[in-house]
Amino acid sequence: MASVALRSSRSFSYPTASESSALAFALRVGEADPTGAPKPRLLDRVRAAIRARHYSRRTEKAYVAWVRRYIFFHDKRHPADMGAPEVTRFLSSLAVEGKVAASTQNQALSALLFLYGEVLAVDLPWMDEIVRAKRPQRLPVVLTRDEVRAVLRRLEGTPRLMAFLLYGAGLRLLECCRLRVQDVDFGTNQIVVRSGKGDKDRVTMLPAVVKPHLARHLERVRE
Repeated sequence: MASVALRSSRSFSYPTASESSALAFALRVGEADPTGAPKPRLLDRVRAAIRARHYSRRTEKAYVAWVRRYIFFHDKRHPADMGAPEVTRFLSSLAVEGKVAASTQNQALSALLFLYGEVLAVDLPWMDEIVRAKRPQRLPVVLTRDEVRAVLRRLEGTPRLMAFLLYGAGLRLLECCRLRVQDVDFGTNQIVVRSGKGDKDRVTMLPAVVKPHLARHLERVRE
């Protein structure tokens, strides 16, 4: 900060050039300013667009992180001032220099396509020059039924019941954690999954082997 002293003996401080550019970037892009200025517009718009489409919190966190990383990669330039060449450079650097997995690079691409398409309303052309991260060729690891039984036998209490539901009903972890009593139908042997992936509801089966364990668990919770 540069200060100027006046006759009244009071000193006034003016921001230096570097501080002014940092402040301008914070106000324009969306980073919180230490002086208490309003939150950034761009990242707030990204969050609002994601929430309007009912994406998960994890997706929101990942997309915002990739947008921020993209901006800092290009020396804090605003995405509206950039386009396909800058996106190509960024994604290629992830594969060449960062040596990220193919799934990580695809997530970054999805975040930037969302930024330009849904937030900035800019259609990016097809980017053929992106250096793609190599997807390793591996065989899936699948447990046999005996191995699954051995794993389940080692579990106890609520974790064992959750593992039964994950394996027998095909629930995702967060879906199992958010499962409500009214979503379990013992009469029809069905489970209604509310607001699953993509904010969609679906119906899955309630395994017969789980019913007595789940009923006893609900009785204990109600006591």
